[in-house]
Amino acid sequence: MEVNVIGAGLAGSEAALQLAKRGIKVKLYEMRPEKSTGAHKTEKFAEFVCSNSLGAGDCSNASGLLKKEMEILGGELIQIARECSVPAGNALAIDREVFSQTVTDKIQNNPNIIVIKEEVTEIPDGYTIMASGPLTSDSLADSIREFTESEHLHFFDAIAPIVEKDSIDFDKAFWASRYDKGEASYINCPMNKEQYEKFYGILVNAPKIELKEFEKNAKFFESCLPIEVLASRGVDTLRFGPMKPVGLVDKRTGEENYAVVQLRQDNSAKTLFNLVGFQTNLKWGSQKELLQSIPGLENVNIVRYGVMHRNTFINSPKVLKASLQTRKRENLFFAGQLTGTEGYTESIATGLLAGINMARLINGEPLLILPKETILGALTQYISDENHEKFQPINSNWGIIAPVEMPKKERKNKKLKAELLTARSVEYLKGLL
Repeated sequence: MEVNVIGAGLAGSEAALQLAKRGIKVKLYEMRPEKSTGAHKTEKFAEFVCSNSLGAGDCSNASGLLKKEMEILGGELIQIARECSVPAGNALAIDREVFSQTVTDKIQNNPNIIVIKEEVTEIPDGYTIMASGPLTSDSLADSIREFTESEHLHFFDAIAPIVEKDSIDFDKAFWASRYDKGEASYINCPMNKEQYEKFYGILVNAPKIELKEFEKNAKFFESCLPIEVLASRGVDTLRFGPMKPVGLVDKRTGEENYAVVQLRQDNSAKTLFNLVGFQTNLKWGSQKELLQSIPGLENVNIVRYGVMHRNTFINSPKVLKASLQTRKRENLFFAGQLTGTEGYTESIATGLLAGINMARLINGEPLLILPKETILGALTQYISDENHEKFQPINSNWGIIAPVEMPKKERKNKKLKAELLTARSVEYLKGLL
């Protein structure tokens, strides 16, 4: 028995490894480097295109619980991510180059996986997992559209700039994590009111890269908005968003600033840092002017400018079951951001579930449909709910999980709520093993 896995991104790599360790032969198709997506920079598998952060590293929020669930279910990439982590306070961030190389080596050295470097232009016959990602090629996208009998939906994703640490002025910048949680692993560039207003003026007046005609009806994903879109909502929006100063005190002055720009480590060598929340579609010259208006970054060397690209996802409520199996073809599954699950962690998790369920299908076992008492179950049930009228991408959050009973006087205790939700999910999943 053989399974086609289309796309060697996060979801496809996870799905392929899940099948292979169950003794199932896999043909893993990847069009890079023969054909570029326009956003990827290498030909390695499981490349992180935007941020290098997987979000919360513990179970204090839904993304952290999703990671815990993947570990219980035997996730491969979450283990590699832990091994390739770099300091990021309470978050799990990785050295993207080391991570991708590690995943690539593991796949290429697996005797049950054959890698085929070519573009797939049609959904294959036979057992297949579609994990071609939000940057699916036009030809394959046409085939998917024909299969789903509906137009694709689109949203925009944006990438933040990356800069060299050695070009940052640490007479102005300082190291800290918000509220001193974990080690001081973020670089912080503080601003007073005058500096912030100058920065804001440059931002709202900066020219943007023109959208192509076919992109003009696409929407932004709310949790990954370009910084210029956030700024358009009001002068203080950034100060209550990615540039909020709360909990970031420069110990040299003991003062909390008017606004703070944070930079997060991007590689294990600690030579590259990305600007947190600075996804952008500004023209490159404007990006340079904007970044160099930030105290501490006046002479910064930008090694990668921010860009924006259109992402594609299917209308999953009409196409998928909660098992990620398609409604009209038993041996076809979808996984990753193509399903409308937004985020690195979510992509890996759906690849994990698709791989497990494909193996179960082949072995004549009932497919795994997780309940809403788990965050992965809540996520897959959300995207497969036929009652959606206007489906949009979603990431893991407490709002979609089944509520937990709490004492009336403790209902606003977020820490206790997270602990109870985590305990319930862990108990259920361990009962499956």
